[in-house]
This record gives sequence, structure tokens and C-alpha cells, in this order.
Amino acid sequence: MDELKIIEDCLKGSRSGQKDLYALYYGKMMGVCLRYASNNSEAKDILHQGFLNVFDNMQKRDETISLESWVKKTIIDSALEYTRKNKQSLLIVSTVHANKRDANLKDEVADDSVPLALHKDEILKAIQKLTSGYRSVYNLFVIDGYSHQEIAEMLNFSEGTSKSNLNKAKFALRKNLFPLVNRING
Repeated sequence: MDELKIIEDCLKGSRSGQKDLYALYYGKMMGVCLRYASNNSEAKDILHQGFLNVFDNMQKRDETISLESWVKKTIIDSALEYTRKNKQSLLIVSTVHANKRDANLKDEVADDSVPLALHKDEILKAIQKLTSGYRSVYNLFVIDGYSHQEIAEMLNFSEGTSKSNLNKAKFALRKNLFPLVNRING
């Protein structure tokens, strides 16, 4: 699919252009939403609202960044709004290409007690068990590469809170993965 044609069609309000854009990024964005949501239903809600926001704001798109990066940012903003409306801790949704994401997840949770033999779906489920606040900071720092200062600004708390939440998230993640490690080592 030609991105320029898709953008042009979406700017005209074309349903076929919107369908093409959705098809182009559905998989990547759903993977991201699953990583940050606590379940499939919540991930789908975030994803659908995110794409509605993409379509509504296409005319405001920053043309200096790639379409994929702009869609990602819009999905992140949608996730923030979703959690605010649901009175949960802030939840950030972002995307990373699947191979990079899977490698980062395995690298981050890997230590002497967590074998790399864990499947990415098992790691994803463990991340989904984290509280939304811990999950947000973990994903922003470990997967997306934001600094603690950037995270603090995004989530409206101190850098110290970001660092603390990251350490707590790592501890909880290892705790969530411990039964899986025992099963593998069993």
C-alpha cells in the first residue's frame, strides 16, 4: 500500500483510505495495546479509539515524522485518555517493532533466575499482571527508551517516582515469572 495515497484518502475522509490505514498498522498497534492493557478487551478498546483519533486528527499530522511514528504517538495519547476516563493509573501505549520488542523484553527480564527459554507470550502475560502504573513506567523505560525525566513529565510525577516504579515493576515482573521459571527448570 502506498502511504501517500492512504494519507491523501484519509484527509478526504475516504472510508477505503481509513480501512487501508487500519489494515497497514493494525497488527503492530494491537501488539502494543496488548503489552500495555490488562486484557484483550481493554487492548481492543484502546486500539479502536486510537484509530478513531488518528482519522479525526489526520489533518494535524506532523509531516516531518513518519506516518507510523505519528500513528504510534496518537495511540499513546489515546491510551492515556482511556485510562484517565477509567480512573486508573496512567497507562501509556507505544509500539516497537515486534523483533526489537521481544528481544528487549527477554533481555530485561533475563537474569540468573529467568531463562531466555520463556516464550514472548508468557512474558507479555506477566507484564499484563503489573499494575497499570508499573506497566506504564516499565514499558516506557525498558521498551520505548524514554528517560526517567521524560517519563516523569509524561505521567506528571517526579523522576524519583519513575525510578521507584521501575524497580517495583521489575521486582513484580520477576515474581510473576518465577512460577514459569520453576516449571521450566522443574
